[in-house]
Amino acid sequence: MPEGHKTHFYAREHTGWFSGQPLRVTSPQGRFRRDARKVSGIVFDHCEAVGKHLFYHFENDRMIHVHLGRYGKYRAHDAPPPPAVGLVRMRLVGPAKTLDLNGPTTCRVIDRQTREEVVGKLGPDPLAGGSSARKKAMVWEKIRSSKKPIGALLLDQSVIAGVGNIFRAELFFETLLDPRTAGTAIDEVTFDVLWQSLIKMMRKGLKYGKIVTVTAKEAGAPLSKLEGRDRFRVYGKATCPRCQHSIETIEIAARNLYWCPRCQANTTVG
Repeated sequence: MPEGHKTHFYAREHTGWFSGQPLRVTSPQGRFRRDARKVSGIVFDHCEAVGKHLFYHFENDRMIHVHLGRYGKYRAHDAPPPPAVGLVRMRLVGPAKTLDLNGPTTCRVIDRQTREEVVGKLGPDPLAGGSSARKKAMVWEKIRSSKKPIGALLLDQSVIAGVGNIFRAELFFETLLDPRTAGTAIDEVTFDVLWQSLIKMMRKGLKYGKIVTVTAKEAGAPLSKLEGRDRFRVYGKATCPRCQHSIETIEIAARNLYWCPRCQANTTVG
């Protein structure tokens, strides 16, 4: 499932391709056909990312709400648009670009009130606009008052929007924090380190359009060239790069989390 860096990357990219243009919106698969008619031919303004959600704003005050989920995938084409491949839920056609969307969890046309309801259920998005200090304080308040493990709290989109399983594993490994530590046991210094590390990781992910947590020195290659699990320190790995102990998985919040039990034995950092 794409994490928050990727939705923000898509929002920038799709805004650049289509902003100010009337778009032809269709549904080759058919499931989105009725909603597509509500915005087809209307000038597109911009795409907005909030956590793992995307909102495509049109000048008639309607917007397309997309949540990619586990299987959603975009395919971009230069003009003229080719025949649709697979079950294309939505197709956006502009003068120079065509964008196909297959397999999303959510794809619907909504109004501003519905958008506010969706966003209102989410915690702060580290990559969105607004006061960073205020967002940080809101997340800290939720974490410090919860007895759930920090490994569960970071996946809870009502606590913080946009963090997924890869960021979670890599963040705890970088800070050497035990993901089983209860939120109430996290002190403010530890939270500050977590927050700053997360901001750094998500901004790097936005820059490259993919999660990259290793350094160029660690990888022995330019970061832009890294693919697959070469981009990570612990996620999907067999051996800890620090101590050579076997990487293990532990289930927290119904998802397997990769960690090194030897290195990540700390309940505080800093």
